[in-house]
Amino acid sequence: QVQLVESGGGLVQAGGSLRLSCAASGRTFSSYAMGWFRQAPGKEREFVAGISWRGYSTWYADSVRGRFTISRDNAKNTVYLQMNSLKPEDTAVYYCAASAKSRPSRSGEYDYWGQGTQVTVSS
Repeated sequence: QVQLVESGGGLVQAGGSLRLSCAASGRTFSSYAMGWFRQAPGKEREFVAGISWRGYSTWYADSVRGRFTISRDNAKNTVYLQMNSLKPEDTAVYYCAASAKSRPSRSGEYDYWGQGTQVTVSS
């Protein structure tokens, strides 16, 4: 069982940066791939970024590649999402999730979810 709690969301101007954190409970955090998803009002939840259980491999949605960076610190049971050059279209609730699968990018491949943190980018 893994419990996830996101933090770091907020209001930022376009072009600005935010760093999201996701703190996990449970001794098996380091055995899960982790991902970030987002959901804007009226839209489906979409994949943003993923990282392998050791952090050696990362993968991104085309819409954020080059602007966002996912990382993890297994000693702290935490995964991060550094978001730079933010755009109004990045406005959404951001969720972190844990998966027992290899290189997951679909929401159905993830087993545990946090409650989400709101990111709002003003133009």
